[in-house]
Parts: sequence; C-alpha cells; structure tokens
Amino acid sequence: RYATPLNFMHRTLYDSKRCWLRRGTANRLSHVQQELKKEGLGLKIMDGYRPLSVQKKMWKVKPNPNYVADPKVGSMHNRGAAVDVTLVDAKGNELPMGTGYDDFTKKAHIDNRNFPPDILRNRDLLKKAMLDSGFIAFRTEWWHFADVSWEKYPVEDIDFRELEKGK
Repeated sequence: RYATPLNFMHRTLYDSKRCWLRRGTANRLSHVQQELKKEGLGLKIMDGYRPLSVQKKMWKVKPNPNYVADPKVGSMHNRGAAVDVTLVDAKGNELPMGTGYDDFTKKAHIDNRNFPPDILRNRDLLKKAMLDSGFIAFRTEWWHFADVSWEKYPVEDIDFRELEKGK
C-alpha cells in the first residue's frame, strides 16, 4: 500500500512494490499461505519491511504509538519482522474484515466483536492462522502481525533500491 498513494499518508512512500521480510518471517508467512490454500483462501500482503526513514515520516503525521511506532525505538516493520495482511478468496478478492487497512479507530482493534458473524469469522480465521504459524497479533490493528522473534532483529534503514540490488 505504501508503494501507492492509497494509504493514510495519501502519498507514495516506497519506490518498490515488493514485500521484504526476514527469511524466518517469510517462511512463517509461507506456512500460513499453505494452510489457508487448503480452505480455498490466501493472503494479500499490504506491508512488510519499512525503512526507518519512512517510519519518521509516518510519525510526523500520526504520532500515536497505538498505530505508528515511535521511530526513536523503531517498529517491528523496521526490523523486517512484521507484516500487514488480509484474507482473499481463490480469485484474489479481499474478504470483509469490518474496516479497511490503516483504519485508526477502535473498529480496527483485533478484539472488537461488534461485527456480523461473517466478519468475525474472517478476523478469527486470519488471527488463528497467523498465531498458529508463529506470529503475534497487534491489539489495535486486525491486519498487523509480527514474527514472535521480532525483537532479535535490529532496526534497519535500508532503501528499497539497495534491497533490489541484492535480491
């Protein structure tokens, strides 16, 4: 999403549409995808690694640690160990989750149960699939999950062009 202006910043922040993750985090995510495929579903990835320089820009616009990590400590995304995802059907259509991505209201909180049964089922399915594969959930964003090992990775500020060179 941050490789387009369709985000809370309303501007393009990434110069790459690829999702970069730590190898272990990517392996965990691959396991989730394999498990969901058995049910005719899949994942749509909206964000992964985020350079610290981008985190600083986000913090200037939304300095609220419930939604954007303070760049002084860095985020799980800055470590390449967090991913923002949603569920899709076999045709790639997003399943309803009750709110859109980057919704900074209590409706987006992962424990919000004030939704119709189909939305609760979708949220619960996503959360269970992610937790069962070694991720932890983030309280205020139903889409945000981090590798249980996220703290062992350093905060990075590697530009996407550099990552592209080393692929």
